[in-house]
Amino acid sequence: MGIAAEERQALCDLFIEVGPAAPTLCAGWQTKDLAAHLVVRESRPEAAGILLKPIAARLAKVQNDYAAKPWSELVEQVRSGPAWYWPTRIGKLDELVNAAEYFIHHEDVRRAQPGWEPREPDARRDKALWQIVSRMGKLLLRSSPVGIQLRTPSGKQTTAKHAENPVTITGEPGELLLYAYGRDEIRVDFDGDPAAVDTVQSINRGL
Repeated sequence: MGIAAEERQALCDLFIEVGPAAPTLCAGWQTKDLAAHLVVRESRPEAAGILLKPIAARLAKVQNDYAAKPWSELVEQVRSGPAWYWPTRIGKLDELVNAAEYFIHHEDVRRAQPGWEPREPDARRDKALWQIVSRMGKLLLRSSPVGIQLRTPSGKQTTAKHAENPVTITGEPGELLLYAYGRDEIRVDFDGDPAAVDTVQSINRGL
């Protein structure tokens, strides 16, 4: 089982535990809204509204309809994975497209709960997440006016943005990925010029 599939199942277990009205780190969304997003994203053509503004209103309506479904039914749709005709039904493509998606959304629910703590390091998961953040960091952090180096406590490092006044951000791969995607409930350390650090803490991150 790949990271995407493991995170999907763990997220669904957490959905059942916290219920449909629990908070998430996705602004304005409860868990039922997040679950509806995940189902629509892998089963409905309206999912294109995530990127295409002309159909965003249609996407919102479809998503709200799914969010109103019985909770156990909605969670089971997330758990069962993409529709049979969806490209990510293919295991390798699912891993490529969804490993970050499901890890991040799993943490969106976990870290919206009081007293959250990062999960223990996992070599297999962390290797996959480091590969993702190394690849995606340049895109996600392209708007930074200062340089950004991403580093793990074990010493792995990648340059996310080549620019003056570089700031080094150190954390486990999952923490760095969450930072790059705009989450603030993270455990990372910033090292660099104080003004540059303030900049990288406030830039518009994520897609």
